[in-house]
Amino acid sequence: QVQLVESGGGLVQPGGSLRLSCAASGIIFSSYSMGWYRQASGRQRELVARITSGGSTNYADSVKGRFTISRDNAQNTVSLQMNSLKIEDTAVYYCKGRSSTYSALAYWGKGTLVTVSS
Repeated sequence: QVQLVESGGGLVQPGGSLRLSCAASGIIFSSYSMGWYRQASGRQRELVARITSGGSTNYADSVKGRFTISRDNAQNTVSLQMNSLKIEDTAVYYCKGRSSTYSALAYWGKGTLVTVSS
């Protein structure tokens, strides 16, 4: 059974930091591209950051220079370090894994809520 479990969300003031983690099980983690997406209330889900199985990364323009995605293949985890948080970063953050071998094979976590508010 495949599971992606996010953690680390919460309430933070503008300018603060949070670190999200996603623990994966039931997949060959090292062969998966991993991503963080977010969905704010009333808006469509959007890509925040992605890291390939080879370690290449890409970011949404809105988070470049503030967020950093990383992966630990030994621990089957992917993390998102979020610095200089803004009110507009408030959203539910989802972890997604997609097979690098079979691109149609993808899994989502249930999400973790990040609220940026003073």
